[in-house]
Amino acid sequence: MTELSAPFAPDWVSPPGESILDIAEERGWTQAELALRLGYSEKHISQLINGKVPVTVDAAQRLERVLGSTMDFWLTREASYQKHKARLEAAERHVGWVPWLDELPLKEIMSSGAIAKQRVDARNKPGLVEACLRFFGVASPDDWRAHYGSMQMAFRRSRAEQCDVGAISAWLRLGEQQAERLDGPKYDKARFENALNAIRGLTCEAPDVFEPQMRKLLHEAGVLLVLVPAIPRAHVSGVARWLGPTRPLIQLSLYGKTNDKFWFAFFHEAAHILLHANSHADKKSIFLDDPNAAHTDDPQEHEANQWAGNRLIPAQCAHLLPGLRSKAAVIEFALQIGVHPGIVVGRLQHDGLIDPSWMNDLKQSFRFKEAADA
Repeated sequence: MTELSAPFAPDWVSPPGESILDIAEERGWTQAELALRLGYSEKHISQLINGKVPVTVDAAQRLERVLGSTMDFWLTREASYQKHKARLEAAERHVGWVPWLDELPLKEIMSSGAIAKQRVDARNKPGLVEACLRFFGVASPDDWRAHYGSMQMAFRRSRAEQCDVGAISAWLRLGEQQAERLDGPKYDKARFENALNAIRGLTCEAPDVFEPQMRKLLHEAGVLLVLVPAIPRAHVSGVARWLGPTRPLIQLSLYGKTNDKFWFAFFHEAAHILLHANSHADKKSIFLDDPNAAHTDDPQEHEANQWAGNRLIPAQCAHLLPGLRSKAAVIEFALQIGVHPGIVVGRLQHDGLIDPSWMNDLKQSFRFKEAADA
């Protein structure tokens, strides 16, 4: 099979004036005579020939009458010139913008499939600048800094290390791209609460069973769920945010999740959507969460932690946790309250009731398909 060659992209451009000059010279006309025939000044003809002024509709009509060809030919010639000129000017700008790439997690963006994998060398870097601009949906690195710099004001971080704007913005953008492919009804708080009750009952199921049901329940409540591979420098494993007044999004990473962490992270983000979106200003907040964070002073993070913990293990049952000293006891307790035993183990470890190395075989490790659709 014959491979298709790359599109022809010369590093030079030919203005329509060259064609005008060629035809005039073939006919033995000086620029002064050409100007007279076209009804333009000699200065304007010089500028037209040198690409300093564009071929307008009026000019194209005059060229059609004086030099031949059609008005469409001359306008197409001008459009082609302007397109290639813009391409070369953009390429020059991209060379100047190459240092911006140092602010981005290029390896992870390429691994996600958002941009094509390629060697990050001097030859490819200008093209990578263009690819990253398209990925983020911005016109320039300054526009990227303006957008995500202003977005930083909305970040509600659960740990101080969440300061790598390049990594965080890339992870958020990957989630946005998934969300852009989804549709659904407007957010319905009552349906969301009912969906969360039903989803809790799915914690004992395997991912291939609970994931489609979970997505369906959230979809019907108007809540988007996207699963995006982690970007280590972001230090974010979950986010709750609103993409619009009626479009809440829960975004979770897929990296090395055990079921206790996954389910706590999900209900934690759900709490932000349910509890912390009472005004338009609240809906501008972006909650960046990491369950490994040791401490946070944000009262809304504490509230979300408590809500998630109580949703998985009801507060009225918490007094029984210190007595769970064996796997058999954990399994029995989990069966009684209707959650997976791994969730109980995670709570016992978090509360310091058992050593972090105990009972980990009761937890379930899983990964989701990275490009799952709703």
